[in-house]
Amino acid sequence: MSQLDSPTVPLGGPSLPQERRLVTPIPGPRSQELMARKAAAVSAGVGHTAPLSIVAAGGGILLDADGNSIVDLGSGIAVTSIGNAHPAVVAAVQQQVAQFTHTCFMVAPYEPYVAVAEALNRITPGDHEKKTALFNSGAEAVENAVKIARKHTGRQAVVAFDHGYHGRTNLTMALTAKHMPYKAGFGPFAPEIYRAPMSYPYRDGLDGAAAAKRAIGVIEKHVGVTDVAAIIIEPIQGEGGFIVPADGFLPALQEWANANGVVLIADEIQTGFARTGAMFASDLFGIVPDLITTAKGIAGGLPLATVTGRAEIMDASHTGGLGGTYGGNPVACAAALAAIEVYEAEDLSARARHIGDVLEHRLREIQASDPRLGDIRGKGAMIAVEFVDPATGDPDAALTSRVVRAALDEGVLMLTCGTYGNVIRFLPPLVIGDDLLDDALDVLAHVLSSS
Repeated sequence: MSQLDSPTVPLGGPSLPQERRLVTPIPGPRSQELMARKAAAVSAGVGHTAPLSIVAAGGGILLDADGNSIVDLGSGIAVTSIGNAHPAVVAAVQQQVAQFTHTCFMVAPYEPYVAVAEALNRITPGDHEKKTALFNSGAEAVENAVKIARKHTGRQAVVAFDHGYHGRTNLTMALTAKHMPYKAGFGPFAPEIYRAPMSYPYRDGLDGAAAAKRAIGVIEKHVGVTDVAAIIIEPIQGEGGFIVPADGFLPALQEWANANGVVLIADEIQTGFARTGAMFASDLFGIVPDLITTAKGIAGGLPLATVTGRAEIMDASHTGGLGGTYGGNPVACAAALAAIEVYEAEDLSARARHIGDVLEHRLREIQASDPRLGDIRGKGAMIAVEFVDPATGDPDAALTSRVVRAALDEGVLMLTCGTYGNVIRFLPPLVIGDDLLDDALDVLAHVLSSS
C-alpha cells in the first residue's frame, strides 16, 4: 500500500486520518461560533464557501473544530496541491523563520529570492533566456505582467477573453469578464482593456482554427493591431468554468501575436505547478508564452506570485519600476523552493494525470444515466462538470448550488465556478489517496441521485 492509499498522511506533526468522518451536522456548534464572530468582525464583502472552522489539514482532509473530517476537493482553490503542511515545506519554513523573516529584497537582497527566480526560469515553458520577478498575489503578478508588456512594446491596449478571470484589483477587474461578484459597483475600471471571444467548444461548436479566426477578427477590427501591447489568456480558464479551448486555438493566437509584436501572457495562476498533468498547461497546448504569471500552487500555501518571461521583455522596465515591500518574502521563497522540489521528486504531474483519469471515469459513469451533466472537461486534476437543463441546454445554477451544499452536508467540500454559476470544479490535492477520492465521488453520485 502506497502512502497515497494509506489511511494516514504525514503532516509534519501528528498524522491526520485520511477518512471522511462526521460527528456533528455541518456546521457544528464550534463552527457556528466562528461564523458568528466572523459576521461581527469581518467585512461582509469577504464571503466563504463552507461554514467551517478549520483547525488542521493534510492529505485530502480538512479537520474542523467540531471533529468533522471533510474531504477536500478544492485545495484552497488549487493552492495546496502538495497537501497542507507538507513536511518539506514545514521544515523549510521553520528554518527560514529562525534565520530572518524580512529585509525587503529591494533594500537588502537574499539568496532564496534569486533561487526561486532561477527555478522558474528553468521549469517554465521554452528554452529561451528568461528572467523572473516575484510578487505577493496572482492579481499583483497580472498587473505587473501588463506593466512589463506595455513598457516593452510602447503600446497600451490589452486584450482579455470572455469568461476569463484575472483578479479583483482595479486593473484585473477590468480584465476579468464576470460581473457579479467581482465587478458589480466597483467601477470605473482601468482603460484600454478589450475583450475577445474565447474558444468554448461545448457552447460555440467551433474548432480551434475557426475560434481563433473569430477572436483575431474582433481584435483587429475593434482594437487595431498596432495598438495592442498584450493578449492575456488562461490556457484553461479557471473561474470561468474550466473551459478548455479547442485544439489549435492557443497556437493560432501565439502565431498572430508573434507576427504582430504583441506580448502573449499566459495566466497560469490556477493551471500551474502540475495541476493539469503537466508542470504548466501551456505545455499541453504546445505554446511558449512570452510572459507567464504564476501563484497559487507555487509555495505550499504561502503567498507568493511571479512573472517569468523572455529576458529582453522582463528587462524592459527601468530599475525600480517593479517590486514591492513584501514581494518575494524569504519565508514564502523557502516554501516555494521546497514545493518545487516536491513536485519534481514525487512526479506530481503523473499523479495529477491519474487523478484526472479517475475523476473523468467516475463522472462519465454518472453522466451516462444523468443528462443534467451536460459537459465534463478539463486536464489532469483540474476537471469540471457543467450542469444544464437537459431539455434546453441552459445553465442550471440552482442544481449546482444544491449539489454542492448537499455534498458538504455529507462531508465533501467542492467548489463552484463558471460565468453562469453552473459548474462544479474538482481541484483535489495531488496527494489525495485513491480510496478517499472514490469515497467523495460516491457521495457525489448519491447526492445527484437524490436531487
